Amino acid sequence: MKTTSHSEYLKLKSVYIKSAENAFVSQNELNKQWKELNYLAQPDFEVAIKEYRAFEKLLKASKIDLKYFPEDNSVKIDSIYCRDASIATDFGMILCNMGKAGRINEPKSHREEYLKCNISILGEIRFPGTLEGGDVAWLDEKTLAVGHTYRTNEDGINQLKQLLEANGIELIVVDLPHYKGKEDVFHLMSILSPVDKDLAVVYSPLIPIKFRNQLLERGFQLIEVPDNEFESMGCNVLAIAPRQCIMVDGNPKTLSRLKKAGCKVEIYKGEEISVKGGGGPTCLTRPLLRSY
Repeated sequence: MKTTSHSEYLKLKSVYIKSAENAFVSQNELNKQWKELNYLAQPDFEVAIKEYRAFEKLLKASKIDLKYFPEDNSVKIDSIYCRDASIATDFGMILCNMGKAGRINEPKSHREEYLKCNISILGEIRFPGTLEGGDVAWLDEKTLAVGHTYRTNEDGINQLKQLLEANGIELIVVDLPHYKGKEDVFHLMSILSPVDKDLAVVYSPLIPIKFRNQLLERGFQLIEVPDNEFESMGCNVLAIAPRQCIMVDGNPKTLSRLKKAGCKVEIYKGEEISVKGGGGPTCLTRPLLRSY
């Protein structure tokens, strides 16, 4: 069985997650941190645990090898969105350097877990470079799209290029708009979720024309997220296999369009663990390996 880290849609074999218990820790921690980390509202700890267990159950049902980041008092509640602190490649993990100040310790936490589990590390993004995992998406096994955002700067992108281009990977840089500004969580994967080799969920109003045309030229059919389902994370869709997806509840039009395109879709209630913190199912997972 051939496996790769260079896909967003192949059959998910192994993935890191961080439970609500390990990330949020307690209602007291949520009370202290949610405003400074720019959450939309204060999450409820007990409800968050129930929501997360339902999300975790969907992954377990697909017999995915689940690995868990432990509780770590050096990081904050945003660590639940574990995609952002590292990038998986076939050559080893790349540790990010977070563009959000409140998340600066997360890559170190990932490093400790990877070293403990004998997972190889290819390199890391160093100051003044910043790069977050939500700003990168594999378009195919040899092509990585990278968003230039307030969280991922030019220096970070150049460091990523140095690590990957030597290994035959092409990087496509996507210059994203200001949108709501520096404090908002706005990543490339806020507007793009590949769910098959030729199918992607997108929010076109915020996609640069050049990049949208590149997707079309590569043969992608685009499932358009309507305006009223963008803020409710309609564009944040996790593929656990080709056209087999998980998404946040509350996006009926996008759900219908996915099903019309032949996708099987599972939904979870994510008000506390996703919507309030701005992190959907792709953000809640750090995929390691997928299989052909």
